[in-house]
Amino acid sequence: MRGGGLATETRDYTSWLLGLRYLSERETTVIAELYRNGAGYTQEETRVFFEAARAAAGNPALQRITSQAAANGYTRPNPMRNYVYLRVSQKEPFDILYFTPAVTAIVNADDESWTVIPELLYTGFTNIELRLRGQWNFGADLTEYGEKTVEGRVELRLRYFF
Repeated sequence: MRGGGLATETRDYTSWLLGLRYLSERETTVIAELYRNGAGYTQEETRVFFEAARAAAGNPALQRITSQAAANGYTRPNPMRNYVYLRVSQKEPFDILYFTPAVTAIVNADDESWTVIPELLYTGFTNIELRLRGQWNFGADLTEYGEKTVEGRVELRLRYFF
């Protein structure tokens, strides 16, 4: 694990993002992106980290090492190398004013785990945004989304703009 105490290496890297956005006449927006995180961890490095984290449960020395590794990047967003992002949203379907439903999927192309995020947004109140959002994670053991601490969650956000 780079920077996590098990092994250390230095390397140059290149990251990039390639994206497309399409807006239909009916105001359906589709966004598709490919993201390459050159500084990200390989599938093998990530698998070793998850195995070490599991083994650390009863071993204080390993807990310190895996905590260090987590702080050095294993728990950051998009810690691995290759991702596919797809978002589809529809402004005011069925003529429901101020309402925008959307669904987002993020796939880790390296380990084939993924997450899906449906959401409902309502902005029909002055200076207030109301958002209902869920997130469900899917993946095998020792994969990025398969190892998330929760399989899914639902949240309701109320945001007031001054």
